[in-house]
Amino acid sequence: MTTEVKPLAEINQQAIRLLYRELGVVNAVRFLKQFTTGFGDYTKERDVLFGDKTLDEIVSDIEQRRTSSS
Repeated sequence: MTTEVKPLAEINQQAIRLLYRELGVVNAVRFLKQFTTGFGDYTKERDVLFGDKTLDEIVSDIEQRRTSSS
């Protein structure tokens, strides 16, 4: 049994088509996103956003946003 070796770009295209067909576009994208590394420095960004706040202040902010968006 011989297996045809395809270029990686072709394999990727075929795999994405299969994922879209079998999972639907939304779920295929969700699946693929778990393998991307993203960008930036999550820890530094969170420190800038929340570094000077207590947990109680953060929870209070969340609760205020929930009630104001309702």
